[in-house]
Amino acid sequence: MTTATHSDTDTSLVARSLRSVWHPCTQMRRHESAPPIAIAHAHGAWLHDSQGRRYLDAISSWWVNLFGHTNARINAALVDQLGKLEHAMLAGFTHEPVVALSEQLSALTGHALGHCFYASDGASAVEIALKMSVHAWRNAGQTDKNQFICIAGGYHGETVGALAVTDTPLFRQAYEALLRPAHIAASPDARQARPGESAADVAVRALADVERLLTQHQGRIAAVIVEPLVQCAAGMVMHDPAYVRGLRDLCDRHGAHLIADEIAVGCGRTGSFFACEQAGVWPDLLCLSKGISGGYLPLSLVMASESIYQAFYDDDVRRGFLHSHSYTGNPLACRAALETLAIFADEDVLARNRAFAPVLAQAMQPLAQEAYVRHVRQTGMIWACDVVIDDAQAAATFSRRLAAEAARRELLVRPIGTTIYLMPPYVLNAQQAHWLGQQLHQAVVAVMEGA
Repeated sequence: MTTATHSDTDTSLVARSLRSVWHPCTQMRRHESAPPIAIAHAHGAWLHDSQGRRYLDAISSWWVNLFGHTNARINAALVDQLGKLEHAMLAGFTHEPVVALSEQLSALTGHALGHCFYASDGASAVEIALKMSVHAWRNAGQTDKNQFICIAGGYHGETVGALAVTDTPLFRQAYEALLRPAHIAASPDARQARPGESAADVAVRALADVERLLTQHQGRIAAVIVEPLVQCAAGMVMHDPAYVRGLRDLCDRHGAHLIADEIAVGCGRTGSFFACEQAGVWPDLLCLSKGISGGYLPLSLVMASESIYQAFYDDDVRRGFLHSHSYTGNPLACRAALETLAIFADEDVLARNRAFAPVLAQAMQPLAQEAYVRHVRQTGMIWACDVVIDDAQAAATFSRRLAAEAARRELLVRPIGTTIYLMPPYVLNAQQAHWLGQQLHQAVVAVMEGA
């Protein structure tokens, strides 16, 4: 009788996965030459595979993990919740975790937003917000307000409604026949600053384009949707908070809702709990997901202004918001989110992150000083830079090659085109940050020399 080795186990799991699993955002044929990594367990900032190798999770497993893998506090909260209530339908019923989470999130906005509506993922939250906006205008007798303005390069998810306000051709093109086109406004990307201009100046130019669209389609725009401060999937495109303030003003003047997609940028990623806080304004609808459950369970939600909530409050069921799914407000997911909020409060996480952000920047200085690196930028705990590659073929394969080289050096990174970014969990310490900087720098040098 033979005993399976780590390698045998890993190979077997990978082979089984390729036979049975359709992996997300992946051309599956590429796994013939670059098989997926079989993860066996994880703790803190580290993932460990079936062969005993480790990987520093520098992107929080697609931006969801906040306080490390197998966090003791969130684990304990979920074990406690398992003994009380795992799930109950939220139509006609309620429970403590969903009520407490809604109350605490509303309090974090100074009660400017509330009446949280729950779903399972970011795209679903965007879908809900879009439907809420159009339906609210319909209930107000303004049925012509059923169009949207989105920002160039923006990404809001891949359900049909969310994809319609996403300006990422790679994701959109195959499904154009299913989509109702949105109006695309100029990007406020701070990298577009002309000589002598600031990021705020770029924001002013971009706002003028939004105003043009609002004026041109006056009476037909239901909402403007934006990822405040950082357009993540576009390549960590960062803009000045003045842009978000300007959008709030334009929406007020032209009678449109403002939807803030904080799915990736919320929960402290930008330095404040909500990115909109740095602009000093609140949207009409705010979408949260990813980090809200600490990276543990699928959970998303939409927070609404009182005026939008009241637009649906009526005896007529047709004026109600009838969107639903079976796991809405799942108690386990909500309990994980409650413990996540408790960690923020008990450990003063936002202050720690503000102190740690310069440490992360310093750790990345060796890479930042390479001649082929441009547009080094940072917003809170999100760091990014662009790599200049003249050869088109080398540029097209850069992200794949760097991810593989980084994995050989015990790093999990996932570049977006030629943009390198970091979005680590908040448990990273200074020693780990500097090790991360060294390893990533070496990986980039190896790839660039190979190119």
